[in-house]
Amino acid sequence: MHPSVCWWRYAWRAAVAFPSSTFPAAAGRARKQSFLPNSTSTRCHSSFFAATDVQRFCGAHLSSVSSAIHHLRPVSVLSGKRPVRNFANSAPTMTASKYQIAERGAPNSTDYRVYFKNENGQSISPLHDIPLYANDEQTVYNMVVEVPRWTNAKMEISLGEGLNPIKQDVKKGKLRFVANCFPHHGYIWNYGAFPQTWENPDHLDSDTGCKGDNDPIDVLEIGSRIAKRGEVMQVKILGTIALIDEGETDWKIITINVNDPVADKLNDIADVETVFPGLLRASVEWFKIYKIPDGKPENQFAFNGEAKDAAFATKTVAETHRFWQQLVNKEVDNNGISCLNTTVDGSPYLVANDAADEVFAKSATGGNPEPASEALGKWHYISLK
Repeated sequence: MHPSVCWWRYAWRAAVAFPSSTFPAAAGRARKQSFLPNSTSTRCHSSFFAATDVQRFCGAHLSSVSSAIHHLRPVSVLSGKRPVRNFANSAPTMTASKYQIAERGAPNSTDYRVYFKNENGQSISPLHDIPLYANDEQTVYNMVVEVPRWTNAKMEISLGEGLNPIKQDVKKGKLRFVANCFPHHGYIWNYGAFPQTWENPDHLDSDTGCKGDNDPIDVLEIGSRIAKRGEVMQVKILGTIALIDEGETDWKIITINVNDPVADKLNDIADVETVFPGLLRASVEWFKIYKIPDGKPENQFAFNGEAKDAAFATKTVAETHRFWQQLVNKEVDNNGISCLNTTVDGSPYLVANDAADEVFAKSATGGNPEPASEALGKWHYISLK
């Protein structure tokens, strides 16, 4: 079987075969060692990083796991400053992202934030200032990557903070991590959200019978390359799964990086089973069980967990885009979401670039790093009734 087809099947075997110092459970630490200085300096960093294509995971070549981590390397580092990364993509299909990230606060602390900047280095909101559509035909979408594949930290766009940086979710004062539910290690896809979308908590969805979860719509990217936190990736929609999370509609849009080697073979949900057999079933299982180690019941799904096709998913995303337009134009209550933006013409929340940069400048720069979570190296064996 071609490596691009079988990477996910062998992920758990790699978890067993590799010690914690080399497998993705420690990818965050590996990335920290490669990208970040040991100092907790309060100054902003400005080194630039190129995204190198990572070798695909395959059972016959488990050494690629270690290789993948070491491919995440800095191009240049300006000493004493926290990184602002520029994500370049060598694939010829679509041009590289023009966005950069600026990390603030100590990594692995409640103060850690990932802010976004445009090509001119001006502060922007990833939720409001990055367009949903990446081309004029509206067939390619910008995905904001919150969680790279195989990692455990539950990172998300902060809805209530100005400029909506990415931060790690916190529960009872502690950083949150998803558990490793055998055979799944961390998140099994690149996970993130579509900008300029919003699942309206006051809208009763006619398909699911539940209201929205007050978040941008979630995105799973199933390609072969491990993305980077804060990367803006160009993807095409293949389908969707409708998760019912604690009584709320929580759409999961299934996508593929348009620059992926097999992207031309994937155009609809049926193609996913052909090219990546078993991945849809594994994805439904992952969402069903991932909260069980935290003492919660298994999640439920609309449509009995059946994935809907690309046309259905595209319609769903377009609807959440319209909800976002109502939100950012103050036509509905903001439900605690900061709508501060620098690009949405006519929005009551529109501010000048200087004002946005001031928000960034006032962000926390310190923080007390927590010890590595036990969740990173622990397996949970779930038996469904």
